Amino acid sequence: MLVKKLSVSTGIFWVEVPEANVFMLCGCPADAVKHLKKRGLVESIDKKIGENIVSYESGPNCILLSEVLMQNGSFSNLIEFPAMQMLYLQGMGIPKHPNNTGIRPMIIGTDEQIEAQMKYFYRGNYGLINKEEYEAVGITGETAEQMMRIKLNFAFGKINPTDAILDKRVIEENDEIDDTKENKKTEIRNGVFIERKGFNIYEISYKDESVEINLNLGAEDRYEAPYQLGYHYLNREYFAVVHSGEGDGWDINRPCMASILIFQGKIYLIDAGPNILTSLNYLGISVNEIEGIFHTHAHDDHFAGLTTLIRTDRRFKYYATPLVRSAVTKKLCALMSIEENNFSNFFDIQDLNFDEWNDVDGLEVMPLYSPHPVETNLFYFRAKWKDTYKTYAHLADVVSFDVFKKMTERTDDLKVSQEWYDKITQNYLIPTDLKKIDIGGGMIHGQAEDYRKDDSKKIVLAHTHKPLTFKEREIGSSAAFGMIDTLIPASRDYLFDFASDYLQFYFPSAPKHEVNYLLNHSVRHFNAGTILFKKGQNSEYVYLLITGSVEFIDSQRGNQHVLPAGSLIGFYSGYLGQKALETYRAASNITVIQIPLQSYHDFVERNDLYSELKRVEKNILFLENTWLFGEVVSFPILTRIAKAMNPIKATDTQLSQKYILYLIEKGTVNIKRNGTRVETLQKGDFFGANEILTAENWEENAGQYSVTLSKDASLFAIAADLIQEIPVVYWKVIETYEKRFRRV
Repeated sequence: MLVKKLSVSTGIFWVEVPEANVFMLCGCPADAVKHLKKRGLVESIDKKIGENIVSYESGPNCILLSEVLMQNGSFSNLIEFPAMQMLYLQGMGIPKHPNNTGIRPMIIGTDEQIEAQMKYFYRGNYGLINKEEYEAVGITGETAEQMMRIKLNFAFGKINPTDAILDKRVIEENDEIDDTKENKKTEIRNGVFIERKGFNIYEISYKDESVEINLNLGAEDRYEAPYQLGYHYLNREYFAVVHSGEGDGWDINRPCMASILIFQGKIYLIDAGPNILTSLNYLGISVNEIEGIFHTHAHDDHFAGLTTLIRTDRRFKYYATPLVRSAVTKKLCALMSIEENNFSNFFDIQDLNFDEWNDVDGLEVMPLYSPHPVETNLFYFRAKWKDTYKTYAHLADVVSFDVFKKMTERTDDLKVSQEWYDKITQNYLIPTDLKKIDIGGGMIHGQAEDYRKDDSKKIVLAHTHKPLTFKEREIGSSAAFGMIDTLIPASRDYLFDFASDYLQFYFPSAPKHEVNYLLNHSVRHFNAGTILFKKGQNSEYVYLLITGSVEFIDSQRGNQHVLPAGSLIGFYSGYLGQKALETYRAASNITVIQIPLQSYHDFVERNDLYSELKRVEKNILFLENTWLFGEVVSFPILTRIAKAMNPIKATDTQLSQKYILYLIEKGTVNIKRNGTRVETLQKGDFFGANEILTAENWEENAGQYSVTLSKDASLFAIAADLIQEIPVVYWKVIETYEKRFRRV
């Protein structure tokens, strides 16, 4: 067998042609390298060179990209860590390394995806690249000079364009679908060819053998995390730290270094690494429960989850210094091929000042600069309690004192001042009640030994895929996933406040004492996997979901959506005259208020809510069963959309697709391009809202598209500006329209 293909994980494949020295990772969503390691496709190698043993890894030497950036809500192309594994762990980019044979890691795909990935990799490698970019965020003079010297120390003295680091192959394809023409073959190397056979489908051939790679995800498919974690319930404390990641970008068993802060019951993330939704689900946290994120820097093991967090129903508060925020913005917008001013469309920017305490709704945070290849701020947090402060420090990422010291001992233009060394190492050692430290080692991470004399009450060692050594265990603790350090316990139930806010939004005209009537019902906890009620049943209760997520499933229709905290479940039983259309199942450990159906009906009748709720709740039920609105859109947002959507019959009026999004209630709609049918849409599908689209060449191509409605078609019309206010819905529209373009 000359060409071998393996299925690695959902949406990830391995193709190898050893005779031609082609080892290809096909598909590279988050944590793709960890999946390769789990399958044994990355191995450790010891090679004797003279009297020395050189250790390095095997692995891929090229990457095949998906034609589209996003599939089923997740990003399909994230090359940073696969490329770094090739360059540094395999040694392909290290001078005089035995595995540096002159072959560069290769990126294979469409021109637009390659361009986006090359720009994203460049910013992930270097961050900001000159003093002008520092000056744009207020860093000037000697401070900018020292930061650039530190950056160039990590970059071996030079910032290289990505083309000098990575090779690329653009897959040739025909401009139009034409059955009389064949797509052109593109040579990868040494007689191995790739040919596009259809949308996201490729044939890889060598001599007389070939394999087919289909990078499309099915409707039920999701990219998988490489690890399984235990389910947890989290108490909403006054001030606590949840340990949500202690590994690094290579750890196949644990999430990357991260923490979750709880302050006055609210949830804040510290960094967002790959598969952040998986971690949150195991912790029983719905993504919509997150108040904001404190962000340290733009490397993928702390950054890749941002691409998931923008797919929620509101803008998260984004806390970082302008320095870090600028580097993150440039990288994220390069990945997504959007203008940098769009960053504020997805995040509520909350800039923090270096070296001083910033007030975040009563929680104080002080960012401090840390030397790293990209701009980095570590965080010290404190909360006032009685006559003192309780403190937590999150030190990701840090540099080892030895590596930093060598920068001060240089005799050329890249010498770093001793004053900077003294200040930064002293900052690392500020004593706290709890401190989590990056001890990843090597050229760009910290060493545990540097903290042997740190006077902090408790030190947690993280950012490593290796077991702690005896010496490291003398210095600090380890932390299991989901472990909580409570710094100030809560003496009140914050969940009651959250439940009250949800109900008051949903029933704004109901008196407070009536809302309290609903709140006084039983609080129940259900473990992940528990079925609340099944398809075809009438629920005996209405459930207000306070924490966690509930999935609802209809296998016959291929539906699977997730309801976040704040959702009202089972409201349609009884007075709407409907049985459950799906099975409702706890996707995580959940907390609910369980309201008997009769109590809910009595509440509705007493407050004269029947007529309004009947219309709104029917619309909510419809929205929940669509792909566009059925996942991660909270109940308050669904309520707002349900009140604003207007019914339209096929014969009612001329459709204006520019400012209106149309959801199909029944019937069919044919999408045509220049008179040729491209796609047939059915119940729950959508079209229109052209003005919000950023798909390439949309404006010049929009006039070529038309729609034809079946006679029995009925639609719901929703104003485009409402869609733009909901990031997850906006990006689903973009994802769908991008696929429509790519198909033709």
